[in-house]
Amino acid sequence: MNGLKVTALGRLSKQLKTLRAVPARPCSLAACSRKNARKAALHPLWQSPLTIPGGTRQSPINIQWRDSVYDPFLKPLKISYDPTTCLHIWNNGYSFLVEFDDSADRSTIVGGPLENQYRLKQFHFHWGAINDWGSEHTVDSKFYPAELHLVHWNAVEYPSFEEAVMEGNGLAVIGVFLKLGARHEGLQTLVDALPAVRHKDAVIEFDDFDPSCLIPSCPDYWTYAGSLTTPPLTESVTWIIKKKPIEVDENQLEAFRTLLFTSDGEEERRMVDNFRPLQPLMNRTVRSSFRPLLSP
Repeated sequence: MNGLKVTALGRLSKQLKTLRAVPARPCSLAACSRKNARKAALHPLWQSPLTIPGGTRQSPINIQWRDSVYDPFLKPLKISYDPTTCLHIWNNGYSFLVEFDDSADRSTIVGGPLENQYRLKQFHFHWGAINDWGSEHTVDSKFYPAELHLVHWNAVEYPSFEEAVMEGNGLAVIGVFLKLGARHEGLQTLVDALPAVRHKDAVIEFDDFDPSCLIPSCPDYWTYAGSLTTPPLTESVTWIIKKKPIEVDENQLEAFRTLLFTSDGEEERRMVDNFRPLQPLMNRTVRSSFRPLLSP
């Protein structure tokens, strides 16, 4: 019996040595640390578990490349922006909005998954404190440092943006990922204007800007039925997420991070990590305009 115990203890000792010899998994720990850091740094607007009663199509989501469904009936998206409709830049306290004159069909999108023509209302960005995160949507759980949203509304069926926000087919948002790379000349015009809207509620005129320069030339996209990612979180958005990101350089991303959540005279809080956490896909299907055979 004692011999058996010794043998068993010997085996256990070897197993423990083997376990100790297995290298640590710093990637998993780092990923966990990054997740906790992202959550801790979020603006109060996104820290609480924002939900709406009975919500079934909340955004943003993680897009699984191989699980998206190719839809051969998805049309090319046609974008037609008039640079003279650009009005001003506004720091609204959680991002900066570039707003447009949407009183007529001058800056519009049509096609893609949309049944009507939609007018451009504004565009804005979401970004992180560092380059490891910042985008609202992810692709195969990968974050990008920032994400651009171009917000449009269905002026065919609704008389105003405010009414369109409340309806299931009221809004269409083009999402574009930003990745670190070469300087983006089109974006630089906007970056140069940011110091003037450093504080919350600051507004400056900003005219003759064509945001189509911020949209990648690759026509491929994913689309799904979702919601706004800021209150009131209404489930009114047809999301069109471009497959290819655009490149921006480190200085351009840092310019975003010089903005403030706070008004002039208040204790300064840097405008970073201004994104909503991922939401469950539930029973939705993400469609693609391209065959999702291979992930990038």
